[in-house]
Amino acid sequence: MQPTPTPDSPAAAPPESLWAGLRDAIRGTSADYTRIPLRRAVFLLAVPMVLELVLESTFAVVDIFFVAKLGPSAVATVGLTESYLFLLYSIAMGLAMGITALVARRVGEGASEEASVTAAQALWIAVLASVPFAIAGIVWARELLALMGADAWTLQHGVGYMQWMLGGNVVILLLFVINAIFRGAGDAAIAMRVLWVANGLNILLDPLLIFGWGPVPAFGVEGAAIATTIGRGTGVLLQLWILFHGGRHIRLQAAQLAWRAGVVWRIVRTSLGGVGQMIVAMTSWIFLMRILASIGSEAVAGATIAIRVMMFTMMPAWGMSNAAATLVGQNLGAQQPERAEASVWQIGRYNMGYLLCIALLFFLLPRELVGFFSSDAQVVAIGGEWLRILSYSLFVYGWWMVSVQAFNGAGDTATPTWINVVFFWLIQIPLAWLLALHLQLGHSGVFWAVFVSETAVGLFTLWLFSRGRWKTVQV
Repeated sequence: MQPTPTPDSPAAAPPESLWAGLRDAIRGTSADYTRIPLRRAVFLLAVPMVLELVLESTFAVVDIFFVAKLGPSAVATVGLTESYLFLLYSIAMGLAMGITALVARRVGEGASEEASVTAAQALWIAVLASVPFAIAGIVWARELLALMGADAWTLQHGVGYMQWMLGGNVVILLLFVINAIFRGAGDAAIAMRVLWVANGLNILLDPLLIFGWGPVPAFGVEGAAIATTIGRGTGVLLQLWILFHGGRHIRLQAAQLAWRAGVVWRIVRTSLGGVGQMIVAMTSWIFLMRILASIGSEAVAGATIAIRVMMFTMMPAWGMSNAAATLVGQNLGAQQPERAEASVWQIGRYNMGYLLCIALLFFLLPRELVGFFSSDAQVVAIGGEWLRILSYSLFVYGWWMVSVQAFNGAGDTATPTWINVVFFWLIQIPLAWLLALHLQLGHSGVFWAVFVSETAVGLFTLWLFSRGRWKTVQV
């Protein structure tokens, strides 16, 4: 005798059109992602996360498009400043990993009060973490740029850019952390709409503040930083309003903001691995940029544009990977580890198909893509070369993104940290130095070192995920 389907069971779910599912994904639903059909759960979470990151990457591309009009040194200013911002991003993304894992696990367990308290304490951590970066960016901006090998133009015109970006970094941290709360709770559509507002405002303000118009003066490259800070700050205000007035899965109360050391420590402990893995990955990029800066501003500019193009085209894959983190966390909380694993393999197949298309684009049209942002022949040649080399590894990279997010969603942020130490610090950086400077391959040596290390780390991480130990992690 077959069991009678319940209203929440896959067998009872009525058929739904693609457009109806897309509408629900964008508007947000109160669906229980541990009980609805897995394909629908992936769709409802992945669509808003993909759209969220597509607009984020759209802003990155638009930003560098306008900055590139000021010349290679202006682009290099952005690239060198981002080398330090990568340290901040590593903290923000590491915190986001831990917060998403904790909130998702509590929501999966049905412990809504604990999920809200965790979210409230995460706000304190974000604010406190921003203080050292703000002080360093405001006081020592010129010295930090000089340390990275900035040219004379950057030291004269780029200091204000760094002061705005690092000085106002609290909006970056809060934007990451609060959207991680929404994603962990299953409110991915809210996170998407917040970034639409923030980055839409960025895009509108960028040309206005960089080049000036009417009574608005031209701030040059500094204007790009002012636009970014205003846009992100507006997004944070919107996030806070929604967070306290209620999403579909989580709502904060003012009393929950009272300092709770035990909860703070749990967040920090869970996030340390995520912060560590991101710091390892991001600091390896700082070393790579330092190597490129010793080769010339054109090498930095070409690499910066190539990275922006890569970010723009790969954000849908990151969005799908973020959906895996939420599904893994919530399903482990609901004591459904096999469903958690099935979601990762399903999303991995989607990622693989998408990135194979992007790899083909990078292989066939690398110079055309970079040439859209710069008319400097050397910058186009360098950036185009990196895009073509990247095309060889995207297939593996897509699986790496999903498997890493599975570890993070489970709360096992330590394993990816040690993987990154080996493949980025012990392999990528020494290999880049050896090929670029010792063997005198220049920027090409850096690009091939990235290909070797990231292909190897992708294969190893996927193998480790398949062993399944992440299913037993407790947070």
